[in-house]
Amino acid sequence: MEFSLIDRIRELTAQARDDVHLGIGDDAALLGVPAGQELVVAIDTLVDGVHFPHGTAAADIGWKSLAVNLSDLAAMGATPAWALLALTLPNADVAFIEGLAAGFAQLAQPYRLALVGGDTTRGALTLSVAVHGFVPPGQALLRAGAQIGDAICVTGTLGDAAAGLKLVQEAAGADARATYLIERLNRPTPRVAAGLALRGNANACIDISDGLLADMGHICAASRVGAEIDASLLPRSSALLDLFGEQASRDLALSGGDDYELCFTVPAKHVATVQADLARLGCGATKIGRIVEGSGVEVHGADGQRLAFEHRGWDHFGT
Repeated sequence: MEFSLIDRIRELTAQARDDVHLGIGDDAALLGVPAGQELVVAIDTLVDGVHFPHGTAAADIGWKSLAVNLSDLAAMGATPAWALLALTLPNADVAFIEGLAAGFAQLAQPYRLALVGGDTTRGALTLSVAVHGFVPPGQALLRAGAQIGDAICVTGTLGDAAAGLKLVQEAAGADARATYLIERLNRPTPRVAAGLALRGNANACIDISDGLLADMGHICAASRVGAEIDASLLPRSSALLDLFGEQASRDLALSGGDDYELCFTVPAKHVATVQADLARLGCGATKIGRIVEGSGVEVHGADGQRLAFEHRGWDHFGT
């Protein structure tokens, strides 16, 4: 049964690439890294009930398992190429596997990303995906590199996925606004094209997985700088504002995770150009603050007063 499941995954995710010399079917894959490129590798694990709610559709799980990894490549300014999938299942549910593989393939196809290997085993539902991509030497976007005076910008809107999770947990009615927010939770859009456009323009970049405050804090720590965020500038969807109001939507935008938007710093004089570039890509970019001397992230209200937040983002081992 295990090998028939692997064969079915291979069939549903097939993607021809000249740099895949040997894919699924042997002890390991044989892959060719193009000349003049650095290999960028990332891995994330998704656990049932932790990274997606119990009962999430198989196709949505497949999509998200790849999306969160492509988001890491986007944050590095890398072009996706290959993936590995380690899948732990409580039982050999063929229909579930087919749905999961279909969702994975739906997101992989536009990037010509090939699934080149992995593993299957029995246990609690868990997926680990490793992705590989390429970037020209010296052009990768890093967390370190933010400069004092840089503008802090984010793509898209923030807080939607965390709001979607709340709606699922509360079994809220699914009007169009709730449906939109839940879709943002289940099927995040990795900003790969934006990451490529930011190469050579952004000084530092990270994807927002654990929440804006937590992830911006990583940039500050790596770059040895501080950050000031203006809460009134946070981009929020009309669905989020309508269902949650001003203050709750602000808190979700600052500390809610799972949006997988990009947060980046750019010299102030280049903000307008970067915003125009990302607007053409459909995700846009909003300036929300600036890099300052010091350390850590401060948030200010419209009146300039500092705001305090007890919860600053997701921590798997937080108390």
